[in-house]
Amino acid sequence: MVFSSLIFIVRFLPAFLTVYVLAPGRCRNLVLFLASLVFYAWGEPVYISLMLFSTFLDYGNGRVLEYARENGRPGLSRAVLLESVLVNLSLLGVFKYSGVLPLPVGISFYTFQTMSYTIDVYRGEVPAQKSLTAFGAYVSMFPQLIAGPIVKYKDVAVELKHRTSDLRDKAAGIGRFCVGLGKKVLLANQIGLLWEAVRLVPPEQMSTLTAWLGSGAYALQLYFDFSGYSDMAIGLAQMIGFHLQENFDYPYVSGSITEFWRRWHISLGQWFRDYVYIPLGGNRKGLLVQLRNILIVWALTGIWHGKGWNFLVWGMYFGVLLLLEKCFLLRWLSRCPAAVRHLYTMTAVLVGMTVFALDRLKDGLLWTAMLFGRTGCLWNGETIWLLSSHGILLALCIFGAAGFGKRLAERPSVWMLSFVLSIAYIVDAAYNPFLYFRF
Repeated sequence: MVFSSLIFIVRFLPAFLTVYVLAPGRCRNLVLFLASLVFYAWGEPVYISLMLFSTFLDYGNGRVLEYARENGRPGLSRAVLLESVLVNLSLLGVFKYSGVLPLPVGISFYTFQTMSYTIDVYRGEVPAQKSLTAFGAYVSMFPQLIAGPIVKYKDVAVELKHRTSDLRDKAAGIGRFCVGLGKKVLLANQIGLLWEAVRLVPPEQMSTLTAWLGSGAYALQLYFDFSGYSDMAIGLAQMIGFHLQENFDYPYVSGSITEFWRRWHISLGQWFRDYVYIPLGGNRKGLLVQLRNILIVWALTGIWHGKGWNFLVWGMYFGVLLLLEKCFLLRWLSRCPAAVRHLYTMTAVLVGMTVFALDRLKDGLLWTAMLFGRTGCLWNGETIWLLSSHGILLALCIFGAAGFGKRLAERPSVWMLSFVLSIAYIVDAAYNPFLYFRF
């Protein structure tokens, strides 16, 4: 079940909210837990047992870790932590990278969440959760189960125990959901058709500008698809009293790759910072160790997205760019006009997105070569036709990605318009993919 489907919008969500509001406060975690299991089982009935296994595993690990800390048994604590990390990563590795089994939806997200809980209990940053129901609600919480934001337990521990949602919260949550739905359905899906049209152009007929047009369309589709889903997740959570962190902050306005990755998929970047980069030493042990740590994080970031070589190359590509910026590029960029910084950033991002978009590495490298004039043709009739048929939509997407519509998105009239138009599109549309289900 996806948020941008009629079954979710007109059946599941109203039924859940009705039961949730009517339930006593002490029962609401149970309602959320059970509803989340229904939500997940709708599309993944077989793999609900896998999610429950991860839930029970790390709930038990948390209790044992607290026992070990209270009774002065550091050896037991280290053994439990190691067991949690190994089991979780093994499950992720088998299902995500073996190629033998279908990929369970959301496994990359809930695995990172349960691991972060165990690590935080081990560090003494949070007490172990005593209620299995509350912990199950945290792991399986349907608003962010499928594609994040990745929620660290310590960020919602208080709200799992006690939360309120007043009329202002509910209204803001509904508005955020409607805006996210519009981003996904009205912008991502539509600009995705341009990407699909460009992909159909034979390489020998591909002009340089057409290749850039395709890469730009994919980058916009991915942004509105994923950030729209994050908006819907944050809005849904806010309706029931959870306040999740922002996951995107207009990354396409960035003036460096360093800034871009502070604005894109923020929760994933913070997870790797807190649980990989800092434990490896972060920037505390000299420049060489810091550069090594950056490369390790970005290799893992690429691998996290998938098993293809294109993902590893994509991760290392951005890792190297971040190293160069750390060493000298940021100093050079600081002396350049804003337009030059932005042009550099978007060129680098679109090249990276091209490698990310195409499953086969050789296809991504071929497309990259076409971006830089491999065919010798700057533009052709295909370019003109694509721009004439998609130019207004492309301009609207660029306008939105640059944040110019931010104030409009705060208006209830815009929420309603976005919702009505999105429902009309969903009823009539055959093209409604969600890109981050792949990851």
